Amino acid sequence: MKTPIAPLHLAHLCLLAFLPGLLPITPLPAAPDDALYTALLAEHVSDGLVDYPALRDDPRLNAYLRQIAATDPETLPDDPARIAFWINTYNAATLQLVTENLPLRSIRDLGRGGVVLSFLLKTTPWDRRFVRVAGRVYTLNEIEHDILRKRYREPRIHFALVCAARSCPPLRREAYRGDRLEAQFRDQARRFLLDPAKNRYDPATHTLHLSMIFKWFADDFGATETERLAFIFQFVDLHEMAPEANPPPGPPAIRYLEYDWSLNSQGH
Repeated sequence: MKTPIAPLHLAHLCLLAFLPGLLPITPLPAAPDDALYTALLAEHVSDGLVDYPALRDDPRLNAYLRQIAATDPETLPDDPARIAFWINTYNAATLQLVTENLPLRSIRDLGRGGVVLSFLLKTTPWDRRFVRVAGRVYTLNEIEHDILRKRYREPRIHFALVCAARSCPPLRREAYRGDRLEAQFRDQARRFLLDPAKNRYDPATHTLHLSMIFKWFADDFGATETERLAFIFQFVDLHEMAPEANPPPGPPAIRYLEYDWSLNSQGH
């Protein structure tokens, strides 16, 4: 014979069955903790270069990426906050990709089939689907081209996105923030344009040697060469790029520097 369940015990069982629904649910973060990411960058980045072995052993990077995965960027207050979010996401995910594949000479070595074939077959590291945000999984290319370039049409993102190559703009030692984005963009533009390894002016030939970024994404900076030069001269002038120069009248000739794809690592 089965022992009957006392009414009180039955009530307890019912309460236990519904208890998970009564427990407080930890809310998703409204936004990732930028202070956490800034502390991480400040410790492992110097002069735009990264100490990847030390970063690999730091649990804060994965903690920050988990916060990114749990954030819905559409709930952020405005476009500057969303742009900052996606830049931080791109850069942090790139750091993760590199640290998970050390030792590494170039991020392009992670493409399946070799450098040329991986671009043709879309098997480059930028085509990998691994960046988690709000229940979706993105590629780095989707973040850069489909979201940041297409949706926001903000050319200054090219001074902020860092693809782990030496010729990329420098990685900042702080997170991008919506409330500081204008100042951060301007500072990044000047740092990038005034780095002679990435952009330089030759007064002897009146030639501006620019990063390949200005060729690859030319239309983002202006429809004509005149417009693109005007965009650049918002941030620097030829005297700043070559203080001893006395540039002649008229626009400089434009040439493009070879892109250095070696890893942006310290002591490389």
